[in-house]
Amino acid sequence: MKSVEEINKLTEEDTDRIIQMAWEDRTPFEAIEFQFGLKEKDVIEFMRLHSQRSSFQMWRKRMSGRITKHVQKRVSVDPRFKCSLQRSISLNKISKR
Repeated sequence: MKSVEEINKLTEEDTDRIIQMAWEDRTPFEAIEFQFGLKEKDVIEFMRLHSQRSSFQMWRKRMSGRITKHVQKRVSVDPRFKCSLQRSISLNKISKR
C-alpha cells in the first residue's frame, strides 16, 4: 500500500487521470494499478483524500459490487483494457465521405 506522501507526489495530470479512471465503469482497478501502481485499497484512499465527502460516498456506493471494475470477474476473454464496443481499426480500408 502506498503512503499518503507517495500519493501526494503525483502530478496534477496524474491525479486528474486517476480520478477519471476511478469513476469510469469499464476501467478496472487493475488498469489503474498497471499505469500508476495504485492497488484497489490505494485508489480508495486516493479518492477519499481527493474528493469531497459526499462525492466519495457516492463513488463508493457506485463502485461496490460492480463487476466491471475487476478483470477477474469479467466475462471477457480479451486481457487488454479495451471496451468491447470499440471499433477495430483496419489499415486496408479507406474512409468514405
